[in-house]
Amino acid sequence: MKKRLLAVVLAATMVMGITACGGSQGGESKSAGGSETETSSNEGQEASEEADASEEAGASEGGSKYQTTYGSKQFDGVTIQVELFDRSNAPEGCTITDNRWVDYAKEAMAEVGINLEFVAVPRSDEVEKMQTMMASGTAPTLTFTYTHNYARDYYESEGIWDLSEFIDGEDQAVNLKNYLREKCLNTGRMPDGALFGIVARRATVASHNLFIRTDWLEELGLDIPTNVEELTEAIRLMAKENPDGRTDIIGIWPLGLESGATIHPYVGNIALSFMKNVNDERQCTIQSGFEYYADEGYRDYIQWLNQMYNEKLINQEYFAQTGEQSQSYIVNGQIACFEQNVGYNVDILRGSLLQALKVNDPSAEIEAISPMYSSVYPDTQYTDVYGEGGMIIFCPKTATAEEVEAAMTYLDWIATEEGGFVFYHGFEGEHFEYNENGVPIAKDAEYNATDKDWIRADLFLVGNQGYFQTVEDFNASVAADNPDYEQYVLDDYTKSTEGQNYGGFQQMDAPESQKEIQTDLDLLRSEYMVKCITCESGSFDALYDEFIEKLEAAGIKQVMEDRAAAYDALTGN
Repeated sequence: MKKRLLAVVLAATMVMGITACGGSQGGESKSAGGSETETSSNEGQEASEEADASEEAGASEGGSKYQTTYGSKQFDGVTIQVELFDRSNAPEGCTITDNRWVDYAKEAMAEVGINLEFVAVPRSDEVEKMQTMMASGTAPTLTFTYTHNYARDYYESEGIWDLSEFIDGEDQAVNLKNYLREKCLNTGRMPDGALFGIVARRATVASHNLFIRTDWLEELGLDIPTNVEELTEAIRLMAKENPDGRTDIIGIWPLGLESGATIHPYVGNIALSFMKNVNDERQCTIQSGFEYYADEGYRDYIQWLNQMYNEKLINQEYFAQTGEQSQSYIVNGQIACFEQNVGYNVDILRGSLLQALKVNDPSAEIEAISPMYSSVYPDTQYTDVYGEGGMIIFCPKTATAEEVEAAMTYLDWIATEEGGFVFYHGFEGEHFEYNENGVPIAKDAEYNATDKDWIRADLFLVGNQGYFQTVEDFNASVAADNPDYEQYVLDDYTKSTEGQNYGGFQQMDAPESQKEIQTDLDLLRSEYMVKCITCESGSFDALYDEFIEKLEAAGIKQVMEDRAAAYDALTGN
């Protein structure tokens, strides 16, 4: 790897620390040579007052009160706790809190006087665990969530720190700000500039792909579908006239229809082709998560699913279908088309589905296709994307100012190549080599998977999907993690961001009216989505009307009005 400036920074810091040393507690100080000399209590008090005055003067002259750029301050053994997701996937011989990468981080922090402790939290119930820890005052110094509203609520109730005084100074958290960039950093701000959390920057906003059995299309003489009408006909033909001679084909696995997911308002690329408000950014932001009520086109999407269900092109018991069952259908060659996370067809961490399918059917092909052209705006493709910011990290008020200062220093280190780059890519020669364009390319994907990949994303707190400066670098690197299937990955990520992007809207705090009835709305949606998808076609309109009536009786109109007011207040409209 490249030569680093860290040693120079640390050396300069040590020199500054020696020359600036003042009195210490207990009436003793150490001379530059290390010998102890006696100092009267009055002299010690005067030295302390002079040091305080010097610090205040430095701050007033443009220096920052808190030093959070890694290497700019030597701490005195301050201890911080860092949350770490436990996915129960640690390889044999190590644990989530005892492994070479945790030790690597601890050693780097020890060099600047910070003791690092990791707090394992099960990924499967991280929200509930976070809420419990915050309520009991036991949350780690660095706590995080993917739901920004939780962090904002904690800030408004004075439960977490305003981090702006640790971050915004020109000399503060320099590495962190350079990596996150202003737009991403500002997604963790209040309208008054307070910084209630550090938002991790996504390496890419790619979210979902629409996948299809292209080998079946070819054998049936069908072109790649470009709109829902063509997609529908292709699914029908692949299921009814299956080239492999199977009679148990499930036509499509739509996004988010496996067991339990119907309570979540997923909006995938097929749904977007029906929606009507996609060109109105304000309305899209207000209706985000409530498209099933606020966008008439979403109703049309559910009716399309009802049509596919009644034609037996969707698993007739999809509401009890788990993600694992869906994957088994893909591997067994029973699904013609599905919409899932970007790269899902070949991702080695998600089961290498196409690779497994090819064991029994070497000619099989599952490829991502471009988003459907809109039924409402026929000349436009809309694709679902993530916002630029992902997870949000915050510091509870149970932490002291010095601990927060140390915590921000840790995040700043993670944003360096010595920190996050190593977490994610490992060491040159062992885990990767640079290609001709200077992009780190994995040497042995299988070795990396068991040595570092199982933990790398969870340690790299300031970025989602990895340490990369450009989307192109990310695409090339993640493709290399899937040997022999690199082109599939590149195509997946390219197609997942084609067309006009939908998503990544302005983060808004949920109004009180929404918080009060959110559970009721979720339950209604869960119940009626199943009813509306599985009912006889002639009953659909009456059921969806009933759904809307019950939503309005629960108070959803007030929620939408309050979300509109919140958006206007946040944007100054």
